Amino acid sequence: MKLIHLITAITLGLSGLAFAAGGHDHGHEHKPLHGGIVTEVKDMDYELVAKPEQIQLFVRDHGKPANISKGSAKLTVLSGNQKQEINLLPDVERFLAKGTFAITPGAKAVAQVSLDGPAVTARFVLK
Repeated sequence: MKLIHLITAITLGLSGLAFAAGGHDHGHEHKPLHGGIVTEVKDMDYELVAKPEQIQLFVRDHGKPANISKGSAKLTVLSGNQKQEINLLPDVERFLAKGTFAITPGAKAVAQVSLDGPAVTARFVLK
């Protein structure tokens, strides 16, 4: 009987490690579709495409574009000792801002996105 408990404990322990290592299957991959950087927050994918003249943030719900028409997004970019806050506006299937932005490799970006509930924070490291 003790052997069964030991085998069960080992099996549960190993399955927990597989989950912690990122092995999850929910029907979609987290690949960039627009050449950006993807992060997942609460089963939603956020893809940031950051260029010095334009910022785009795409939001996908289980692989499909999310309805952002009534949403809002704000991006904070931290590059060295510079901090830039950028309001992104809904634009069909993405949030968008045009202008001049401090986009450098290694800069950190934090997006606050609100769709139809509390704001969600998505974090990125720019390449």
